[in-house]
This record gives sequence, structure tokens and C-alpha cells, in this order.
Amino acid sequence: MTPQKLKWTDSLDIAIELYEKFPETDPQYIRFTDLHRWVTELKGFDDDPQRSNEGILEAIQMNWIDEAD
Repeated sequence: MTPQKLKWTDSLDIAIELYEKFPETDPQYIRFTDLHRWVTELKGFDDDPQRSNEGILEAIQMNWIDEAD
């Protein structure tokens, strides 16, 4: 179950939400700029958009790839 409010540290929950929202998207080939935007646009996202970094986006991407497999 997804937490009420998603934070950058909730990489698995974010990945699941993205997988459900973009089922036809191959997460292996997304740009981090798009990933950042999609995360901040998620309904339950409630964190400072400036708090993300490459490591956080990479963790989300890896979890999304795992979900897609």
C-alpha cells in the first residue's frame, strides 16, 4: 500500500506508482529530467522538488525497472 504522502525516499512506492501510471514506458530509457517531472506530478507526492538528486532518481529508476520485469 502506498503511503498517503510520497517523499523522495519512498523510491519503491514511487516506482510502483509510475509503473501503474505509465505501463507502456520502458523505464530503462527515460531521461532523469522527465522522471523528475513525473515524480513531482504524482498525486500523492509531497516533498520539495529540489531535494532530489541523481542517486535518488537512479534508485527510483532501478525500482521501476524491477517492477516492469
